[in-house]
Amino acid sequence: MRTKSYLVEEAWKLLEDSVVYFGDRPVGTVAACDPTVEALNYDQCFVRDFVSSALVFLIRGRSDVVRNFLIETLALQSSDKQMDCFNAGRGLMPASFKVKTWEGGQYLTADFGEHAIGRVTPVDSCLWWLILLRAYVKATGDIDLAHQPEFQQGILLILKLCLADRFDMYPTMLVPDGAFMIDRRMGVDGHPIEIQALFYASLRAARELLLPGYKRDIYIQIINQRLSTLNYHIRQYYWLDLRRLNEIYRYRGEEFGEEAINKFNIYPDSIPEWVADWMPERGGYLAGNLGPARMDFRFFTLGNLMSVISSLTTVQESQGIMDLIEQRWQDLVGYMPMKICYPAVVDLEWRILTGCDPKNVPWSYHNGGNWPVLLWFLAAAAQKTGRQEMAWRAIEIAERRLSEDAWPEYYDGRNGRLVGKASRKYQTWSIAGFILANELMENPKYLSWISFDEDTEMQEWLYRLKELEASS
Repeated sequence: MRTKSYLVEEAWKLLEDSVVYFGDRPVGTVAACDPTVEALNYDQCFVRDFVSSALVFLIRGRSDVVRNFLIETLALQSSDKQMDCFNAGRGLMPASFKVKTWEGGQYLTADFGEHAIGRVTPVDSCLWWLILLRAYVKATGDIDLAHQPEFQQGILLILKLCLADRFDMYPTMLVPDGAFMIDRRMGVDGHPIEIQALFYASLRAARELLLPGYKRDIYIQIINQRLSTLNYHIRQYYWLDLRRLNEIYRYRGEEFGEEAINKFNIYPDSIPEWVADWMPERGGYLAGNLGPARMDFRFFTLGNLMSVISSLTTVQESQGIMDLIEQRWQDLVGYMPMKICYPAVVDLEWRILTGCDPKNVPWSYHNGGNWPVLLWFLAAAAQKTGRQEMAWRAIEIAERRLSEDAWPEYYDGRNGRLVGKASRKYQTWSIAGFILANELMENPKYLSWISFDEDTEMQEWLYRLKELEASS
């Protein structure tokens, strides 16, 4: 083995210590076990955080923890969720849950965002739940769990929520600010790439998990149509490289009608100064967001890596993303893999986008901080694209500091040299992410649990779209 095995085992013991029990049944892991500070909501089990832990448990033969988690969170899906006398849509999964005791008994209480800072809606929870259910089935072969009536109903409720008719005309999912890993105000409302990548992967997962029958046939048709339009839209309009940047730089504005080239009315003057110098000659990435007269040129790591893992990007684009990471290594990986987004927003832009958020000051937390959990996403993408040396290099960087720094939540600074000012120690998904990155590199077979190949089932829809585009 190329990694220090004692570090992996140290991490495994810490992960076991983070397990949450409901009665005598393990149902998840707490967000962090930092004994030096008040727990706040870090003693809860967060859906997005648990995914990293769940994949490790599946690898280590502890599928019972994942099965129990899936069952209990599904039961919470139908819980009352209300804020200011308004009910959220059916199908919403909680951001987190906690085991509480009352009159000698235990019960689970869920947070759907009504207790969160800023009352942000956890849009990504239901998407991660579908992706994890598929991973559980692929790891254990227990398709019967997914085929149980209550699980089929849960899947359909999520699909109805995500595929509902709306005013928005794009195939991408429209969400409010702070609806995913970046769960505070950061100017990521609209159609952020992280949600689109998770949405794409979750639709593909749902298609695999639905029981054969009349309802499935209807939803398969709807899913395939949405997958094809989403796939085309992201590849066509979100992709950025030097050639594409030159096209945008020469755009004419105020174009009207079907023959418009600048379809989203992006003004060339909106291109930030840093982009032209930062974009390498070889490689590219998916823009952070896209909407009317708006393109967010920031690089968002999870959205780009999940696009590679789920085959939302083409083979060439996936290699281009890995090329960009390799050529901008110091910016994106630095001293701790890896940066959540690049670059940080500063000065007046920071004031406007974050609302003067003191936790999201430049190069900290969500505003350009380095998050160790992203190591496993890099490892998965590197394994899928045949760029294993990049992953090993990142793992070796993490080995030098993670354990010594007590497994922090995030790092600060332009290159991630400082332990985050408000970072929790013994952060569970930092611990799980390190184990998972090593397991994915040592055993490539695990990649198939969370990865998707190019989607042949919806290719016919994609070809029809291209023909329509060409004829117009």
